[in-house]
Amino acid sequence: MKMPNRACTKCGSALSQYNSGSLCAPCSRSDAAPNVPDRAWRDPLVQRALAEWDFGTLLRLLRRRSGLSQMQMRALTGFTQSHISGLENGRKQLGGRDAIIDLLTGLGVPADLRPLLLTPLAGRPQTVVTEALDPAMPWTADRMVTSLEVAVGGPVKRRSVLAALSGSVLTQYILQSAVAPTEALAAETGDGTRVTVPLLESLQSTTNALREMDAASGSGSLAGTAKQQLRVLLGLMKTGTYNDRTGRRLAAVTADTAMQAGWYALDGGNHDAAQRLLLGALRAAHASGDSRLRAGALSFLAIHGYSVGDPRDAVTAARTARQAISDKDAPALHAMLLTRQARGHARLREERHALAALQEAEALCARGAGEDDPHWLYWINPGEILGQRGSAYLEMGKLAEAASTFAQARGVLSQEEVRTRAQFLSRAATAQMRAGDADAGCAIGEEVLMLVNGVHSARLNEHLHSMLHEARQSGDTVATRSFVEHGEGLLRERASA
Repeated sequence: MKMPNRACTKCGSALSQYNSGSLCAPCSRSDAAPNVPDRAWRDPLVQRALAEWDFGTLLRLLRRRSGLSQMQMRALTGFTQSHISGLENGRKQLGGRDAIIDLLTGLGVPADLRPLLLTPLAGRPQTVVTEALDPAMPWTADRMVTSLEVAVGGPVKRRSVLAALSGSVLTQYILQSAVAPTEALAAETGDGTRVTVPLLESLQSTTNALREMDAASGSGSLAGTAKQQLRVLLGLMKTGTYNDRTGRRLAAVTADTAMQAGWYALDGGNHDAAQRLLLGALRAAHASGDSRLRAGALSFLAIHGYSVGDPRDAVTAARTARQAISDKDAPALHAMLLTRQARGHARLREERHALAALQEAEALCARGAGEDDPHWLYWINPGEILGQRGSAYLEMGKLAEAASTFAQARGVLSQEEVRTRAQFLSRAATAQMRAGDADAGCAIGEEVLMLVNGVHSARLNEHLHSMLHEARQSGDTVATRSFVEHGEGLLRERASA
């Protein structure tokens, strides 16, 4: 019998149905759980089981060669003793998109053995994904450049259908971003521009300026500018001269720029292009060796998942990102990822998990920025967390809670980040109208209409349409008629601009 949805009492992550305890695998390990010694991983039979994804045999061999009991394996993996026994004797199979990631994280696969996990994928036939996007292809710098060249409209080496990734294929991407080795990035024999620290700082400052413009006025025309910036960076990656240190910094700026370009595409309604850019950003972040950038790319993929894709992809991406930065003092980054995870849970109507993730996000946000929090995460604040909580309530149909939370958020949302403020307030208006208070909803809606002048965002337009639809459904009153007339006129102006 399947156990009801439960969350880890320490971090709020969803617990496997096979885990009868109160802690997830990573939290169990933090309480002085035993480790699999390196000597156990050196056994050829262990490595063959890893390469074949034979996780039952892998568990059995590792346990015996480590001298660990099934109860100790339970502490490492979070699985029950009976489930471990079933896996070892072949009566049960490891399933679920998060289970494999949790198991491998719990066992602590050595970095030099992680490429073995790619073995079953190397011979998989090509289907609907281009060579540049196929997760079975090597996670090298050349492959990263190729994938981003395709994403910005560069040449495709062979004809194929570019399909949106989700489900198992996207999970493969996420898994491999965590296990694939990082290669050296030195290009000392390049015949192009020498990549220097001042040049990298200048390129990073341009990406930072675009980010700040987006927060104030939406994606608008930024997508084309970001792609041009990305082409410059890809040109340096291909023909520039740099050592390994500057090469990794170049990859980091490339990842940051690709994330922004992907976000602008998503905000502009170009969902497939957004995903291609974000998948390329994940490769660039991997090449940089910066786990925080990898977490950032996964966070944008999570937004893509809960906004226009599969919410389960959002949960998987956010949880994997948190595991990637588990050794960092980055409370703001963890808080941001928890809000992404919560939104995925909310879309799946997993209320307990969504609220647990939001509660932890609020606690982490209250701690302030940590030593390892990235420079690009300046916008995580109590208003953002409250806005995400209100959005989760709205998606779960908890209208009174949504309206109350958005009311709290209004007082602390940043005045400078106009697009973000308008987006959350449009949801606040929708919540009020759905809850039956049309006048309050129209009053907030009028504030939104005053804010959006000069803000260009397809996602914001979707929220405006939703808000006006709710107003039409709220009854024929003076307030609703006036608001709808004002809003429809504004949308016509925005469409013709």
